Amino acid sequence: MKYLFFLFLSTIAFAQQTKKVDFKTANAHLSFDVPNKKVMGRIVYTFEVLDKKVDTIYIDARNMKFTDVKVNGKKKTGWIASANALKLYKGFKKGKNTVEFRYEAQPKQTLYFVKDGNDDQVWTQGQGKYTSHWLPSFDDVNEKVIFNMSATFDANYTVLSNGELSKKGLLGKDTSWYYEMEKPMSSYLVMLAIGKFDMRSETSASDTPLEYYLRPEDKDKFGPTYRDSKRMFDFLEKEIGVKYPWGIYRQVPVLDFLYAGMENTTSTIFAQDFVVDETGFNDRTYINVNAHELAHQWFGDLVTAESSTHHWLQEGFATYYALLCEKELYGDDHFNYELYQMAERLQQAAKTDTIPVMNEKASTLTFYQKGAWALHVLRNGVGEEAFRKAVKAYLEKYACKNVDTDDFFAEINKVSNYDTNSFRKRWLEKGGFEVQEALELLNKNEFMQLYLKLGDLADKRFTEKKPIYMQILQSDQFYPVKEEVLFQIAEVPFEEKAELIRYAMQSGDIMLRQAVARTVTSIPPSFTNEYITLLEDNSYITKEIALNVLCSKLPDRQPEFLDKADGWIGFNDKNLRILWLTLSYNAVGYRATEKDKMYAELLEYSSSKYESTVRQNALANLLYIGKFDMIMLQNLVNAAGHHKWQFVKFAKDNIRKMLKKDVLRAQFESLLPSLPESDRKRLEGLLGER
Repeated sequence: MKYLFFLFLSTIAFAQQTKKVDFKTANAHLSFDVPNKKVMGRIVYTFEVLDKKVDTIYIDARNMKFTDVKVNGKKKTGWIASANALKLYKGFKKGKNTVEFRYEAQPKQTLYFVKDGNDDQVWTQGQGKYTSHWLPSFDDVNEKVIFNMSATFDANYTVLSNGELSKKGLLGKDTSWYYEMEKPMSSYLVMLAIGKFDMRSETSASDTPLEYYLRPEDKDKFGPTYRDSKRMFDFLEKEIGVKYPWGIYRQVPVLDFLYAGMENTTSTIFAQDFVVDETGFNDRTYINVNAHELAHQWFGDLVTAESSTHHWLQEGFATYYALLCEKELYGDDHFNYELYQMAERLQQAAKTDTIPVMNEKASTLTFYQKGAWALHVLRNGVGEEAFRKAVKAYLEKYACKNVDTDDFFAEINKVSNYDTNSFRKRWLEKGGFEVQEALELLNKNEFMQLYLKLGDLADKRFTEKKPIYMQILQSDQFYPVKEEVLFQIAEVPFEEKAELIRYAMQSGDIMLRQAVARTVTSIPPSFTNEYITLLEDNSYITKEIALNVLCSKLPDRQPEFLDKADGWIGFNDKNLRILWLTLSYNAVGYRATEKDKMYAELLEYSSSKYESTVRQNALANLLYIGKFDMIMLQNLVNAAGHHKWQFVKFAKDNIRKMLKKDVLRAQFESLLPSLPESDRKRLEGLLGER
C-alpha cells in the first residue's frame, strides 16, 4: 500500500514539475544500430530550478539504459532510471543547472525502422506522449524546450530534423548532420526522418526557405505532389497575420507512416500515399493534408493547448485553416461543399457520439471537423476582420506558450460583442451537431442552395425532373451538383436517362465521367463503346471501376480489356496492377501459361518487401482468389505484427475469420514450426483465442 501511495505522489509531482523546474535547451547527438533497431545518444539539457524544495527531477524515458550521467559536470550525483523516467535527486541547485548523459534504447514504438527496397528509412511519430520512447524528453506538453538535434548516419542518406541545418561533416563512411532551433517547443514535435531523398526548394513571399523531399524514384512527382505549396504558405501568413515563426519549412513523405501527416515543428512528415503523378492528382491530392499540417505550425506548434480538453484549439484550427486554403485555391463553392460534407458526417455521428468538443475523450471527428465548424460559426458571428485581429493577438500574446479556450475567447471578446458564452455552450460543451445553424450559413451560398434543393425533387416523376437535370448538367455550376444528378438517376432505366448520361460523358469532366462509371453498371449494347472510353480517362479510380465493370458485364470481351490494362500500375498501392493480376488469373483461358507467374507476383506484393497498402491490397485479392497457399498464410500472419494498426487489424480480423474453418485452422497450425519466433507467438495467441 505504501508503494502504491509513493507511485501516486510521484505521478502528481511529475505532472506539476513545470511549475518548479524549467528545462531550457537540449543538445542531442544520436547514432543508430539499424539491424537491431536501436538508437544511441548523448544529450545535454540546461534547466532552471525555480523552487529550492524540489527533491526529484524527472526526464521521461521509456525502457532506456543510461550511463555517464552528470549534473553540473559532476559524476558523483544522485540518479536512478526506472522503466519510465530518468530521476535526478542530487547534484542540482536553485537556479541554472545542466545534466548530461548517454543512453540507448530499442523503442517498440515512435521510432520506426522501415525497409525501402534494399535501402532503409528511419522516422519518428511522437504526437501524444510518445517521444520519450526514443529520446529522453518530456511527456508534458507544457514543458517547452529549445531542441538542437544532430545525428550521424551512412553518408548515402539524408538526415532531417527540426530547425535549420547549421552544418554537416563527413565521419568516415558516415555524415553527421547538425540542426538548430531558436524557439522552444513541446517534445512531441521533435522529429527525425532518415532516408534516400531528392530535394527541391523555393522561397516564400516572406523569404522563408521551403524544402520539398521525395525518394529519387519519385522525382517526376514533385510537381503534382507539392502543387500550390508556396501559394498556401503565402496565403496562410497573410490570413493569419503572423509571420511564419520557425525560419524554415520542409516536408518529407515516408513509407508506412501511421497517419496522413504530422506537424513536427519546421518539418512535416506525411504518408507516401500522397505522393502522386499527374493522373493520381486528379483522384487524390496532398493539398488538404499539406495545408492542415502547415496551419499547425501556428496552431499547435507555436501556441499549444495545455491539455487534451482544449485539443480543438489545435485540430479545429488546423482543419479550418486548411479549408480556408482550399477556398483560396478552388473558390467559395468548393469551400462550402467541403463544410457541407463535414456537416453530413457530424450529423450522422451525432446519433451515437454525444461527447462534446471540450472533452479529452472527444473523437477525432469531433476535435477536427466539429472544431472547424465551430470556428466557421464564430468567424461569421464575429466578422472576418475582427476574427483575424483576435487570432493575431492570440498568437502574438501566447507565442511559445500553452493556452486554454478561455485565453482564445478573451481575445475574441476584446474585438466583438458576440456572445461567446452562448457559443461555447452550443458548439463546445454540448454534444450533437447544430444542424439548423449550419444550414443557415450554408444557404448563404447559391451553389449550396441549388445542391440542397435537389433533394426536393425526390418525389417527382423522372419525366418532370429530366429538364431540370439537363439544365443543371449544361450549366457552369460546380461539379458536385451535377454529380448528384447522376447519383439520383442511378436506378432509372438507361433508355430513359440516356440523353443525360451521354451529355455527362461528352462533357469531358473527369468527375462526371467517373460518376457515370459508378452508376451505369448494366451496359446496354448501344452504350458499350462509349463506356469503354472510360478506360482512357486520366483517373486511376475511373480506370479501376471501368475495368471491373467491363470484365464482369462483358466476359466475352475480357481478353481485350485485360490486354489494354496490362502494364497499368495506379496509385502507390498498385491498385490497377493488382486488379489486373486478379482478373487475369481468374479469367478462364486468358494467358493460361502465365497463371503461375501472375499468382507469384500477387504473392510477392503481399510480402514484407512492400508497403502495408500494397500488401493489404494484394492479400485482400489473394483471399478473394481463395487458394490459401502456405506463403500467403505466412504473409498474413506476418502482417499481424506490423507497426501500422490498420494493417494489423485487417490481418487479425481475416485470420480469426479463417480459423473458424477446421481445414484452414489445420493449415495455420502446420505453419507454426516454420515461422520466425515473433510470428509463431502471434499465431499461437490467435489460435488460442475462443
